[in-house]
Amino acid sequence: MTPQRPRERPKPASIVLYRSELRKAIRRNAHEPEINFLNITAMLDIMTIILVFLLKTLGESSAAVPQSDDLRLPTSIVRTQPHQDGVTITISKSQILVGDEKVLALPPRDAMVQNGVGAMHKRDAFYIVPLGATLQAARETDIMVRKARGEDPSSSEAIIIADMTTPYRVLIEVLFTLGQCEFGKYHLMVIQTKKKE
Repeated sequence: MTPQRPRERPKPASIVLYRSELRKAIRRNAHEPEINFLNITAMLDIMTIILVFLLKTLGESSAAVPQSDDLRLPTSIVRTQPHQDGVTITISKSQILVGDEKVLALPPRDAMVQNGVGAMHKRDAFYIVPLGATLQAARETDIMVRKARGEDPSSSEAIIIADMTTPYRVLIEVLFTLGQCEFGKYHLMVIQTKKKE
């Protein structure tokens, strides 16, 4: 058995020596640090693209109807989501639009209550000729779209956005014209309100 040598005690370190060793260690480890944080630039690019897409979609949505003095939607307690597919027909106080295209300027309200849109724009009692011509073109486009999707092209759908003060006669004339142009399903756009108690 060999006698054990007593352990030597380390020399007490001086502050100067400690600082120089610390500087050496910092220089030794001074290489390119790993990126261990989130790169927010790429995320902001993605969020910007999504924001633009959502704004464009909202602007084209039939649910985004701007209210004005010329167009105030009726209110309803219905809870169904607005329908998105179909030709949009807007009946304001002064005009009828199909999509964004102005089809017909409407006469004053007093005249519309009795005669609808006026005899010079109608064939028979209810068919609105300028509206019918525009709807026929929209129907032909819708037939091609439905065939491409594999859906039944026998009838089309329409979304009607009518002012709350639209005379019943004008609404019936628009619906009759839609029916004559092979639009078999209608969706009336309203504003949802809370249920009355």
